[in-house]
Amino acid sequence: MRGLGWLMTGVAALAWAGSACGEVSVHGMFGDHAVLQRGIAVPVWGKAAAGEKVVVTIGGQTATTTAGADGSWRVNLEPMAAGGPLEMTVAGTNTIVLKDVVVGEVWIGSGQSNMQMTVGGSRDAGQEMAEATYPMIRQCSVAHRPMAEPTPEVSTSWTVCSPETVGGFTAVGYFFARDLHKALGVPVGIINSSWGGTPAEAWTPRDVMKAEGINAGMVEYYEQCVANQDEMMKKYQEDLAAYEKLKAGGKIRDRQEDPGDKGFEQGWAKVDFDDSGWERIELPRTWPESMDGAIWYRREVTLPEDWAGRDVQISLGSIDDYDVTYFNGERVGSTGNETANWWVHWRQYTIPGRLVKAGRNVVAVRVFDDLSGGGFTGMPEDMYVKAAGGAERISLAGPWRQQMELSLPAIQVSRPPSVPFGPKNPNAPGTLYNGMIYPLAPYAVRGAIWYQGESNVGRPGEYARLLSTMIREWRRLWGQEEFAFGIVQLANFLAVQRDANVSSGWAALRDAQLRVSQMDENVGLAVIIDIGEAADIHPKNKQDVGKRLGLWALATVYGRDVEYCGPIYRSMKVEDGKVRLSFDHVGGGLTARGDGPLKGFAICGEDGQFVWAEAKIEGETVVVWSEQVAKPTAVRYAWADNPVCNLYNEAGLPASPFWARE
Repeated sequence: MRGLGWLMTGVAALAWAGSACGEVSVHGMFGDHAVLQRGIAVPVWGKAAAGEKVVVTIGGQTATTTAGADGSWRVNLEPMAAGGPLEMTVAGTNTIVLKDVVVGEVWIGSGQSNMQMTVGGSRDAGQEMAEATYPMIRQCSVAHRPMAEPTPEVSTSWTVCSPETVGGFTAVGYFFARDLHKALGVPVGIINSSWGGTPAEAWTPRDVMKAEGINAGMVEYYEQCVANQDEMMKKYQEDLAAYEKLKAGGKIRDRQEDPGDKGFEQGWAKVDFDDSGWERIELPRTWPESMDGAIWYRREVTLPEDWAGRDVQISLGSIDDYDVTYFNGERVGSTGNETANWWVHWRQYTIPGRLVKAGRNVVAVRVFDDLSGGGFTGMPEDMYVKAAGGAERISLAGPWRQQMELSLPAIQVSRPPSVPFGPKNPNAPGTLYNGMIYPLAPYAVRGAIWYQGESNVGRPGEYARLLSTMIREWRRLWGQEEFAFGIVQLANFLAVQRDANVSSGWAALRDAQLRVSQMDENVGLAVIIDIGEAADIHPKNKQDVGKRLGLWALATVYGRDVEYCGPIYRSMKVEDGKVRLSFDHVGGGLTARGDGPLKGFAICGEDGQFVWAEAKIEGETVVVWSEQVAKPTAVRYAWADNPVCNLYNEAGLPASPFWARE
């Protein structure tokens, strides 16, 4: 998997160390376009010459302090109402003016790649970006920085949401912020501090893990690596230099190179090109992992009379890796490696009305893959055309013609050497807490949303303790014992498992996330067991993730009267060989999605061997049984990597997976 990144615009707020001449500086969390938390005291801090008077002014209030002996200064602004834009001035021997500062709600968005995944890579990305005119939503991007010890310095950039910038926003964070903004009518800021592929241990203070014996093996290994770090780093630098030398000389490469579009030169994009000899295939579909090169795809699409001359949006879903898309012989869009996360980027382009005709039209797409398979990786519903301003969609999924333009021999991929496990490794315990969480405090926030766990699936047994400790330590760092924390439970993923008795690390980790949310009334859970993709660990539907987090926040943080969670198992009772399950959050009643019988329930007796069970809804309970189990002792629901399950409440929210025991 290639590394993820995101677009940042505007002038970066730099680390807060004061200049050599002692000029006043403000911490890197503060910059143009910043969002300040409403309704609570707002700390503002920075550096200046020892003993220097510092005056902070914003929105009619002024706070004054004197820098300490070490040059540090801090003031607490009085709670402010939502509003803006405002100017904040920080004055000492020099004056700093921060422009377009607003006051509203501020949340941290953290975790691994599913939090880092951008709007540009999400479902309906083109439409979402085109409609993202929300200047009161802003993202603060925190630079990737693993550190050996907690550091007060940070590099950030506040970016105003617009159609031009939102493609680089965290998708989960943006959709969460958008729902809050619409519901509350106030500015919303998301502090995006996330890093793909990282474990929860990296986001947790290492000294606390050591003191409390959490993942002691990882901590011990880290300490061993630190003891040998000089030798390991020397070897790493030598290996890296050798790699770079070979790469510069063309002796190794990490991806295929595109020699050019030969198909276009042969007229493959033209409306009247005869493609009858091309292979018939069904899209979407992907290529074999061993295949690299370029393939052309063509199909006709019949458009109604009233579409003629109107701009039309074409959506092709996500494509791995690069595409050039043509409509009636003209290029209408393309995506290459200049786009963040291009290999999962949703392809949506606007076809100008001058190209759009009633009746027969021709779509042609050239796809080039530079490594490890490719093709159309989205869902059938992702492929369509739609007239501007209209609701009707004409599907592009189904039959196409394809022709190989170029087949490249597989290359021996050579990757640069990995950073040694230790202080500069983002997977090592505490390194991201030190460099990407610690320096954010005490910036005033309402809470955090957290999408992580994929990197901990292999060791789910410790996850509940680890995550609850991490939450506690973040709250301690901010000095907010009721710091709200929203967990995204892992989505369904991998192949459907038919064995009711299966052991699943994914299910066990989801259970740990559920248990953490039940330990603390200020911790919430967004259940997304229904939106995953079997073949993609990064499901494109981030809208529902943000929506469900938003419902939780609106109900529990902002006091709105909304159902915010699907059914959560509460208790079980054995009755005449059957098990009656009771739930919280029935949301107006329980229902089986899809109008069929309930699915996903398994039952076992004293032998501990689970079998698939019958289940039916009775009022606000579910009754579960099997003729194979006379004396049931436990019931599991949706307990698999990728379960087939359909229990919802009438609010349309899915039940969390669970394991009920006597």
